[in-house]
Amino acid sequence: MGLDIRINLPKGQSTETYDVVIVGGGPAGMTAALYCARGRRNTVILERNMAGGQIALTELVENYPGFPEGISGFDLSDRMKRQAAQFGAELREITTVSSLTPDPDGSFTVTTDQEKIRARTVILSPGVEAKRMGIPGEAEFVGRGVSWCATCDGALYKGKQVAVVGGGDSAVEEGMFLTKFADKVYLVHRRNELRAAAIAQERAFANPKMEFVWDSVPRRVEGDQLVSGLEVQNVKTKELRSLPVNGVFFYIGQVPLTAFLQGVVALDESGYILTDEVMRTSQCGVYAAGDARANPLKQIAMAVGEGSLAAVQAQRYLDELECPSSGPAAAQAAAAAQAAGAAPEAGAADAPGHEATAGAPGPEESTDAPAPVEPGAAPSSKD
Repeated sequence: MGLDIRINLPKGQSTETYDVVIVGGGPAGMTAALYCARGRRNTVILERNMAGGQIALTELVENYPGFPEGISGFDLSDRMKRQAAQFGAELREITTVSSLTPDPDGSFTVTTDQEKIRARTVILSPGVEAKRMGIPGEAEFVGRGVSWCATCDGALYKGKQVAVVGGGDSAVEEGMFLTKFADKVYLVHRRNELRAAAIAQERAFANPKMEFVWDSVPRRVEGDQLVSGLEVQNVKTKELRSLPVNGVFFYIGQVPLTAFLQGVVALDESGYILTDEVMRTSQCGVYAAGDARANPLKQIAMAVGEGSLAAVQAQRYLDELECPSSGPAAAQAAAAAQAAGAAPEAGAADAPGHEATAGAPGPEESTDAPAPVEPGAAPSSKD
């Protein structure tokens, strides 16, 4: 079955009810779609841009297992998309989700900028977007020298000079990519050492086009019609300096795209979705996976693992809705009753939404609103 891409549907149009609606078409969302569609669940992915998320804009992925020579982010996301479609998952691109509403019958209404969709269960993988600094000139020069995507805009700076702000994996790797075009790449970092992976640092330090501006933060993007410089300040000496650049690329972290979930599921103080260890949110029947979930590592492999786990749990939730007196929950309830010397009663399994799985709470624990477990404060490798 091919991809079902619907763009320009009449606003407010209602569609059929899906078993699973997945919000976000990055690695987590596409993996979840693959698992759900392969499980013969009627599945649709809603993606605000083009499928693939951030990896579609990554020039080379070297740390995803199975590709020893590396693979372009576009090719990897395209393979994921085609694999999910092969089992019947639908994909609706350029579709922005504006709200998620629990319905009285236990289902959900997902409202987009084009239509309303009914869902029996929902998997949230809305992803993240680049954090803005808010310094003078940043907003004014968007598209005229300020960017957050070297893969998108790098070719515009052939023979020119650019600045990259940040010190993590994204900043260093994208800075290296920019050296293919620019004559010089200044990497501005607020500390005196990078946080990127060791191999990325080694490559950057060995590149003659890279110049490191340590212990410094941007203060102002300079220019008239186009960017002509970046004013930076040394955090130790307070000295101001202007870097003569034609472009500025910011990689200072990310913010989750979860504003539409306020009051629907539990979020942490930064807006990341809180779940328990099996990807259940505080809203029964809603699961989360990927970069927008509160976790200590923002990597493709992590997103894929979370997407598969969320999909398995969502399908078990649906199984329990359809046949609440059978399956693992009923088996555990029967075993407990026999151990207590009592005959098991029909329908002794948990109510829908109380799935009992390996590593999950037992039948005696309610999962209608599981206490989300916030992971430790380990830093993301992509900020």
